[in-house]
Amino acid sequence: MRRIAIALAGLALACSPPETTAPSTTDPGSAELEVAADVAERLAQYSPTEMTADLSSLTPVDREVLAHLVLAGQLMDEVFLRQAWTGNAALSQEVAAYTGDDAKALQDYYALNFGPWDRLDENKPFIGKAAHPQGAGYYPEDLTQEAFEAYVAEHPEEEAALESLTTVVRREGTNLVAHPYSEVYGEWLKPAAEHLRRAAALTENASLRRFLEERAAAFLSDDYYESDRAWMDLDSPVEVTIGPYETYEDALFGYKAAFTIFLTVDQPSESARLADYKAQLPWLERNLPIPDEHKNLGRGSESPIRVVDIVFTGGDTKAGIQTVAFNLPNDERVREEKGSKKVMLRNILRAKYDQILVPIAGLVLDPSQSGLSFEAFFAEVLHHELSHGLGPGTIEVDGRATEVRLELKDIYSVTEEAKADVMGVYNILALIDKGVIPAELADSLAPTYLAGLFRSARFGVHEAHGQGVITQFNYLTEKGALEVTDEGRYRIVQEKFPGAMRDLLHDFLMLHATGDYAGTQAFLERYGHPTAELTAAIDRLNEEVPVDIRPIYSQAESLVAELEAP
Repeated sequence: MRRIAIALAGLALACSPPETTAPSTTDPGSAELEVAADVAERLAQYSPTEMTADLSSLTPVDREVLAHLVLAGQLMDEVFLRQAWTGNAALSQEVAAYTGDDAKALQDYYALNFGPWDRLDENKPFIGKAAHPQGAGYYPEDLTQEAFEAYVAEHPEEEAALESLTTVVRREGTNLVAHPYSEVYGEWLKPAAEHLRRAAALTENASLRRFLEERAAAFLSDDYYESDRAWMDLDSPVEVTIGPYETYEDALFGYKAAFTIFLTVDQPSESARLADYKAQLPWLERNLPIPDEHKNLGRGSESPIRVVDIVFTGGDTKAGIQTVAFNLPNDERVREEKGSKKVMLRNILRAKYDQILVPIAGLVLDPSQSGLSFEAFFAEVLHHELSHGLGPGTIEVDGRATEVRLELKDIYSVTEEAKADVMGVYNILALIDKGVIPAELADSLAPTYLAGLFRSARFGVHEAHGQGVITQFNYLTEKGALEVTDEGRYRIVQEKFPGAMRDLLHDFLMLHATGDYAGTQAFLERYGHPTAELTAAIDRLNEEVPVDIRPIYSQAESLVAELEAP
């Protein structure tokens, strides 16, 4: 680390009540900020990649709509920056003012991480020494799970507001107070809503107009139910997802939703090719390897599938590792009623396959299993996303209705992502047996899955995808379905692979069905730690293969320039 004379503002905390831990932040009186000397090398882990989408079928009006949505999306960056950490508002100005030799690398890496903590290095700081707050910017930094739960137990009338997806918790005196997102982030949500309304007034597509109008209203009311329903019905060349969605950033409880945007254009021929899969969802639910009483047979199965090209991303999804696909909304009311939508980001997928997955296979897979295919990679990602809409969601624990997410709290994301990995492969194998998917895909499925595990493991073993991936490695090894050769390369044992995946999926699903927090903790403790061999393999990859891409959105900038031109 090297010292640079930059003030670190915004770290002062109010005095803590005795039941909470002391703040784990840099001394607020410090006049110096420490910056990692290797920040340029850290940035080089991400391969800069120009992202372009085919806009040839769009009208001039569609391009104006896109431009307004880019402007709304840039405001999602501002909101998420503050959700990631309240001190970012001040620190971002200090980083922007830095003029050292590696200023550009520091500024780019700070922007990529949305803060001073390295998302590839278990959130260790690359600026300063402060520990990453588990509750990000959603709670007082020194608040513990125990203190929060004790407060809620003493103030049950405040539980719904304090645990809401769309509130920020602040300490006022000895009280914990929930403040709605529309109030805390109104400075950015109000102009974002205005851009959505302008885009709605321009578009000739009725479903897009309805979603944008409903979502603009939700930004000001914090009620996202109707706009989530409208998003499920969206059928437009411009496919936009904007608002508070995933809860990964809240590592304290997983309650709070982060703002994001995926601005895309539909690829209708590709989408049509996959439409038949949604008809299989009821059968896939019935085929899950758990007792029928735990299956979610009444959940909506509308579940449209979209294949799109990214034009612009912002907020949560832009931080660190780039998303290849997503499955939304997360509101269980909407999922029970209408299912969920699966969106595949074609240009992101292709870039990651070519630049990352293929080189990984050449370095760590046994040569006998190096036969990857983009079709298998695409299918695995698709069925991963489909799997988020299958299995237990709304459950009953001790006679009360609840959700898996609420019962598993901070460890829900780890098991949900791993469940989707395993269920995706399990479902592909089942659909191959059923004759829905061509049998030849089976040849490249296992090696592509294995290379994909290595890709995800490099995101950090304690990150939601990373730790879940380590669990898969260790479980499959214990079952004899995964082996390490004398040369330190990995191979799937084909005859044991389907059975081991079925067993692992059963275990994940039953932890979800019972809402078993302690059991899930014990499961992750048993399987969630990397072996020395796996760590060595990941280290080899880190020396030779980029960890991820770093998208550059020049096309989006051009659209805004067109809009603002006289």
